[in-house]
Amino acid sequence: MRFTQFYNVARCCPSRASLLTGLYPHDAGMGAMVTTPEKRRGEGPYQGYLNDRCVTMAELLKGAGYSTYMSGKWHVGEAPEHWPRRRGFDRFFGLVSGGSSYWELLQEPNHKRIMALDDKPYTPEGDRFYMTDAFSDHAVQYIEEHQGRAEPFLLYLAYTAPHWPLHAWPEDIDRYRGLYDKGWDVLREERYERELALGIIDRKWALSPRDPEVPAWNDVDNKEDWSLRMAVYAAMVDRMDQGIGRVLEALRRTGADKNTLVFFLSDNGGCHESVEARNLNTPGTKPGERGSFVAYKRPWANASNTPFRMFKHYIHEGGISTPCIARWPGIIEGGRMSHEPGIIMDLMATACEESGAAYPETFEGRSIRPLAGKSLSPILRGGTRAPHDWLFWEHYGNKGARHGKWKLVATKDGAWGLYNMEEDRTELHDLSASAPDTAKELLSAWEQWAARTGVTTV
Repeated sequence: MRFTQFYNVARCCPSRASLLTGLYPHDAGMGAMVTTPEKRRGEGPYQGYLNDRCVTMAELLKGAGYSTYMSGKWHVGEAPEHWPRRRGFDRFFGLVSGGSSYWELLQEPNHKRIMALDDKPYTPEGDRFYMTDAFSDHAVQYIEEHQGRAEPFLLYLAYTAPHWPLHAWPEDIDRYRGLYDKGWDVLREERYERELALGIIDRKWALSPRDPEVPAWNDVDNKEDWSLRMAVYAAMVDRMDQGIGRVLEALRRTGADKNTLVFFLSDNGGCHESVEARNLNTPGTKPGERGSFVAYKRPWANASNTPFRMFKHYIHEGGISTPCIARWPGIIEGGRMSHEPGIIMDLMATACEESGAAYPETFEGRSIRPLAGKSLSPILRGGTRAPHDWLFWEHYGNKGARHGKWKLVATKDGAWGLYNMEEDRTELHDLSASAPDTAKELLSAWEQWAARTGVTTV
């Protein structure tokens, strides 16, 4: 089942916190980015690690008799007392901190990258280490080691791909080399038409104009470098897909596939960030190679977010729209789509319903914030559910609210805009002047949520 109106909360750390806890990220302490131990500034909505007022999906399901495994990027608490095994996971392999080189544990001048195996620091070795493959390897290992055990299991596989830097195996790059010589303008048109043909967008939603900071493809000089960057990006996704295939095959091989609900989704929209200023790129290297440290940047992110506007960080659809796919043989009717809005915190509520675990008011003597997500189970099983009445967002001052077909959204320093998501999901026609009462209603609701949540960065 493909969800065509599924949302994240704009960036990696907040989205992962929301997925794991079923809360708005601020209520879990992750309204902004993860904070290293030496830079902490007290507790609160932006403390930079999961707080003690939330319970993770692993903690909850472990209490319901599940074995709990994680492979991949954690990024919701860097101090050892906040690592995954302290938040309910039986086994862990992966990156505790944020994105790093895929070939080695590269240390940036102001940020030490951390990997771990269970509770011990881990350092990659050998010339065949590649981060995406290592995450897939351990996910498969945990599934195979679990075979024959009576209890059910939770596996949280959190890839970094295709987060910068652009690193991929040469054989994967070769499959896409030259494919993007057509440029981002043609690619956006092609993707828009394909999305229409697949039925995942409505023809009423016009393709947004090329981002104003992106030049026309015909006007750029270094087309070979730009094309290669997108080819490497595609290769990174390809290698991730290969790993997911290996995980699904491990489920089939161990007899668990028909009794396992699988979700695949992204944690934010396409990333417009440029990382050249970090001065970590080795001169003379090309994108994809060891020693290189570059991103695909704003032009290709604009293509990735077709047909929407804006990017990761922002609350416009290009920042918070998430491809989400659910697989559950025998339960989900294959090939279906759901156009009902959902959000990343709904996964916790779904896990509660399907596992039989009751979401607690207290956990280990701590008061736990009320669950904000709503179970997707009725949709997965072929029905419908009562939608979220309200959805709210805030990240570094970018902000928004959705209520039914209406969405109010603004950048940190920009004016609020009101959009009809049924008629104009690409957010091209601001209706705040023609529907001022609706805009006022959404703004009032957002302000009440922000005050209740402790939003302070606006």
